[in-house]
Amino acid sequence: METQYIHRTIEKKLEEMDGNFPSILVTGSRQSGKSTVLQYLATKKKQVLHEVSLDDLTERTHALEDPESFLRTHGVPLIIDEFQYAPNLLSYIKIAIDEARKNEMFGDGTKVGTLYYLTGSQVFETMENITESLAGRVGIIDLYPLTTREIQQKKEDIFIPDIEILKQKEPLKYEYLDKVFDRIFRGSYPELYKNTNVSLEAFFSSYLRTYVERDLRKIIAIQDEPKFMKFISSLAARTGQEFNASDIAKDVGIDSETVLKWTGILSNTYLIFLLQPHSNNNINRIIKRPKIYFMDTGLACYLTGYVSSQTLEKSAYSGQIFETYLISEIVKSYTNHQRDPRKHLYYYRDNNGREIDLLVLHEDSIYPVEIKKGANPGKDAIKNFSVVSKFEMKSPNGIVLCLCKDIHALSDKDYMIPIEYI
Repeated sequence: METQYIHRTIEKKLEEMDGNFPSILVTGSRQSGKSTVLQYLATKKKQVLHEVSLDDLTERTHALEDPESFLRTHGVPLIIDEFQYAPNLLSYIKIAIDEARKNEMFGDGTKVGTLYYLTGSQVFETMENITESLAGRVGIIDLYPLTTREIQQKKEDIFIPDIEILKQKEPLKYEYLDKVFDRIFRGSYPELYKNTNVSLEAFFSSYLRTYVERDLRKIIAIQDEPKFMKFISSLAARTGQEFNASDIAKDVGIDSETVLKWTGILSNTYLIFLLQPHSNNNINRIIKRPKIYFMDTGLACYLTGYVSSQTLEKSAYSGQIFETYLISEIVKSYTNHQRDPRKHLYYYRDNNGREIDLLVLHEDSIYPVEIKKGANPGKDAIKNFSVVSKFEMKSPNGIVLCLCKDIHALSDKDYMIPIEYI
């Protein structure tokens, strides 16, 4: 069944940038909807955008061998999809932008507007070149796959656990546990909602093959590809858990240095998010390893071999994939509003075994958040919230995200919150 275009939260930021930056870069994992949102923007403005993908070997060769001719051939405004395959284009784009600016100032006065829209799914090799070559000339937006609020076409704000803010928020549509796990199992790539009849196994198999062949071929030797697939599956089995390079190395049969390198690649290609521990000078004996979260639960489920949402919900994996789903949704709420989640989202765990799933820093306050796959987790869920007093920040309230139907108080300042309020 085909569906209409799903509106994205970043459309507002894109519209603010459009015309004010001579180039715009949209980065994100493959199939996250980068080109689609740019095409929607053009349609809304009734503007004709030229488009070319450097996944096309003929176009890529042209861009690499004769970048000036390549840009002249396609004209502006131009979408260059997967531009990272021809990083030499950046210096020529800079020249074209500077010439257009000179013409606006000293020539016929034609406003520059936005000339180039770049998209990339693995820009870690070229980001330094972008910031150097296009300094002052590029607006940058990160795009992950869909959030549940985008799927349900509801307004999305940055997730702030302040109880007064949450009470004013429009909740998502309430769903029973089986439907929640249907969504977790399917994941969040737009294609799976554009065409709901697509086979999940076929989609994720093709996705991984494309990811390895196009994004990793230059970085990972062909003989290492089977071990990389074992590595990414091993990491998926650990989503929602602390990152331990030596354990993963033993599991896969590689060294810890390779684990660190490959984990960095997954992070820089937007497949995982590393949630860092929060600490200050008053906190000793904390665990300093980050926690791993896959940014698409469907991909994590495919990599770990689950064949149905029913099997998934009843498995020992269900708690950590449920936590992964909520953390990924919260991370996306920040990136969709051009806020760096690494500056606002942390977790806590010390050597005494005290842990808080999520700490949200907002302005001068810190909010502890626990995540429980249950409808009535009880006061035991907030037993570690007192540790936030050591951070010397205001803590207006804490929350437990769970499967309850309504907001309920657990104490004079802590609350059970339905997951529909993410």
